[in-house]
Amino acid sequence: MSEIKDTYKTIDTPAKGELFKDRGSKFYGYTYPITSEDEVKPIIELLKKEHHTARHWCYAWQLGTDKIRYRANDDGEPSNSAGPPIYGQIQAFGVTNILVVVVRYFGGTKLGVGGLMNANKTGSKLALEASDILEKTIDRIFQITFQYKDMNKVMRIVKEKQLNIIHQKLELDCQYTIPVRKNNAEQIFEIFTNLFGVTIKELE
Repeated sequence: MSEIKDTYKTIDTPAKGELFKDRGSKFYGYTYPITSEDEVKPIIELLKKEHHTARHWCYAWQLGTDKIRYRANDDGEPSNSAGPPIYGQIQAFGVTNILVVVVRYFGGTKLGVGGLMNANKTGSKLALEASDILEKTIDRIFQITFQYKDMNKVMRIVKEKQLNIIHQKLELDCQYTIPVRKNNAEQIFEIFTNLFGVTIKELE
């Protein structure tokens, strides 16, 4: 049986790349971890305040592990000269749940589409190189419900399979919430399903 891909690469902290210059124009690249599209606009607004004399704030983002969503924005630069080259670097580095922004200060000389594509590609590449890229597991989240008297047998499996309890409720009825790596999810689900007096369900 072939293994399911259950890891992805992302970042946990924002980063800033080295300055890239071309014929007087300056390009600053930034990376930000994001978990939803709603986070994009406030980050762009902050960068606009920080770089209030800049001319363009071009960006691309990607979200998701199974179902990928992305967007590339040229922000007034010639069509496809900024957003797509930035998104190309997100793909080249194989990262997701990330926003990459390249801020441009115009230097008085037009760079042409080729020059802009190179500058935005380089700006985003420098920002990604400055980022701390991590590998994370794609998890499925399960909720296990059992009575207090059955705790020992549940805990035995939790320890044996090195599972991580991220939330627990210990009353007459007990509940554990555990993330399980996608590759191991079916096996863990089956083990708890076959355990007498224990119910397991997947959370969205």
